[in-house]
Amino acid sequence: MKDVASRAGVGLKTVSRVVNGEPGVTPDTEKRVQEAIDALGFRRNDSARVLRKGRTATVGLVLEDLADPFYGPLNRSVEEVARAHGALLINGSSAEDPDRERELALALCARRVDGLIVIPAGDDHRYLEPEMRAGVATVFVDRPAGRIDADVVLSDSFGGARDGVAHLIAHGHRRIGFLGDHPRIHTATERLRGYRAAMAAAGLPVADAWTALGSTDPGRVTAAATAMLAGPEPVTALFAGNNRVTVTVVRVLAAAARPVALVGFDDFELADLLRPGVTVVAQDAAALGRVATDRLFRRLAGADLATERIELPTRLIARGSGEVPPAG
Repeated sequence: MKDVASRAGVGLKTVSRVVNGEPGVTPDTEKRVQEAIDALGFRRNDSARVLRKGRTATVGLVLEDLADPFYGPLNRSVEEVARAHGALLINGSSAEDPDRERELALALCARRVDGLIVIPAGDDHRYLEPEMRAGVATVFVDRPAGRIDADVVLSDSFGGARDGVAHLIAHGHRRIGFLGDHPRIHTATERLRGYRAAMAAAGLPVADAWTALGSTDPGRVTAAATAMLAGPEPVTALFAGNNRVTVTVVRVLAAAARPVALVGFDDFELADLLRPGVTVVAQDAAALGRVATDRLFRRLAGADLATERIELPTRLIARGSGEVPPAG
């Protein structure tokens, strides 16, 4: 900085203002400083800046799976909000492994991120309590934290599933199957609860064979869907608990001998171009990320906020598959 100041004929404070984008520098002076920076190859020392200010201007994001299309818009919105606050985003995947989630979250804390946004894989987050007491702002997304008090931003999984199943019931279906994710996952159990609530509200029984929770592996989902569609009293409609399950069910139904109605939780690419188009309960992944990151930066700014559970609404998009009447 001294070399830049000397070359540009200005003081150190002026160089600091230019480097940090602060006001109070005339355009001509800023140009001279920038030319000196370019000529000397000067780069700001962020490590020294951290020691001085106590902030790294970075936030960490722990996702379930970066390859899942649902997390693309969420990741992008987190990044955009962080960028608007002059912060860099660092992210990684837990692969639905609680141990890997813990390892990744603590590694980000060790690198002194200012805040964490976590889509939890585990159900015990007490390991983050020391980090949060030390000032690492933390917000959970899509699923609540386990065994600690922390902000969480969710979609209305219960209400969305209830509305999707009620839609199938309104179109004449009485035997409806539910295919969901692992029962240890909050969203899976909430969507199953919504399914059961809709069936109960309509006075409809739920046979044990009509519900199947587990891995989203296509083999598991195919076997479960095929079993529900077989036998003397097969289901006439299916509710799929997330986008990956829905895609597999679409493939199963393409080979089915009779029309079967389908509603999926989560929208997915090309769902509107299939014939029939896939009726979905859509959640706003980008809004989840945006609201969570806004909350994070309010905490980083020193706002005195009570811990809050923020639940965002879903919406039903009817495209044809959920409106197929019962066969026969």
